[in-house]
Amino acid sequence: MARRRGPVGALALCQALLVVNNVSIISLGTLVAYGLADNKAWSTLPATMYIGGGAASSYLLSMLMKKHGRRFGFTLGTIAGMIGTAICTLAVAMQSFWIFCLGALVAGVYTASGGFYRFAAADSASTTTRSRAISLVLAGGMIGGILGPESTKLTKNLVAMPFLATYAVLVLFAVVALVIIRRLDLPPPTDAERTGPTRPLSTIVQQPVFIVACLGAITSYAVMNLLMGATPLAMQMCGLPYSASTLVIESHIVGMYAPALFAGTLVQRFGPLRIMGCGVGAFAICVIAALAGRTLTHFWLASTLLGVGWCFLYVGATTLLGDAATAAEKAKVQGVNDMGVFICMGLFSLVSGAILDRLGWNALNYTAVPLIIASGISIVWLGLRQREAATALTASR
Repeated sequence: MARRRGPVGALALCQALLVVNNVSIISLGTLVAYGLADNKAWSTLPATMYIGGGAASSYLLSMLMKKHGRRFGFTLGTIAGMIGTAICTLAVAMQSFWIFCLGALVAGVYTASGGFYRFAAADSASTTTRSRAISLVLAGGMIGGILGPESTKLTKNLVAMPFLATYAVLVLFAVVALVIIRRLDLPPPTDAERTGPTRPLSTIVQQPVFIVACLGAITSYAVMNLLMGATPLAMQMCGLPYSASTLVIESHIVGMYAPALFAGTLVQRFGPLRIMGCGVGAFAICVIAALAGRTLTHFWLASTLLGVGWCFLYVGATTLLGDAATAAEKAKVQGVNDMGVFICMGLFSLVSGAILDRLGWNALNYTAVPLIIASGISIVWLGLRQREAATALTASR
């Protein structure tokens, strides 16, 4: 076990640095884009491009990792993050909305590769400790959730042009991540993973366990991006100061990652489906809180619950996904799952700015309800199937 703790700790630190990048491009990027865009309805397009870069590269990265190892894929992604944030810095200097979108697109490869940190942690753990390893890596994001907003406060007006230094610092964070990644001691792909027999992808994705796990992962990120990507802008429209947005973003990130310190243990004890159900419940309460008012307290409570819902649903879904594939199928299953997550994230991120601009904050929250309900129903459905199967097995004995 001592050998396994090293990679998990280093991966958690990489996760922290990745979250700094995510916060700055998705949440803060919406404010920057709002100032750069002529049509304010397109203010969330850079976040969508960032997610699009992740969608376009996630499957390819997964297959490259199957052949060349995790560290190779993580290196490619981090270099893309360095290039993408450098382009964003240039865009802010030039006050170019479209160059900013290009930088976000390239940086999206970084978030795609970082999405596999949790799977690398699972690779280094036993079957019984898999969920805990996943959650501990995700918990590293709590550091990034605090470091990201705090660094923006320090760098926002560090030079004459607002936010220019903020994006320049992101390049340095990516360099630090690259140094850590190059020193990671991760197990190479086994022969079974590289060349073992696999089922057709169409067969794999029809499994109930895959459907529920993938839908849970999609819901966790799609709902979060739909609401959190537009939250700073909604707060600005309500007359709340930038410092209030920083507080809300920090609380949201803490809500995402602090529960990860114990979410894995809860999954081990109660099973992934029950923890996923808790995540869906937190999402539902989040929407209720958001619809109840537009004060700082309402935004703070809703964003914190949004983070908690993401954590429980995502950790549970990631653990459940491990039951859907053999060692040889793992790469393509993980790639398809994450590609689906990024595609749905992008669609929800793309429409969030337009919905907020044209229909308002309440309509934006109502948009999340069908997906929350669908995920909740799927969890109950799989739980009943598993209970029936267990009952039938007991009866046959």
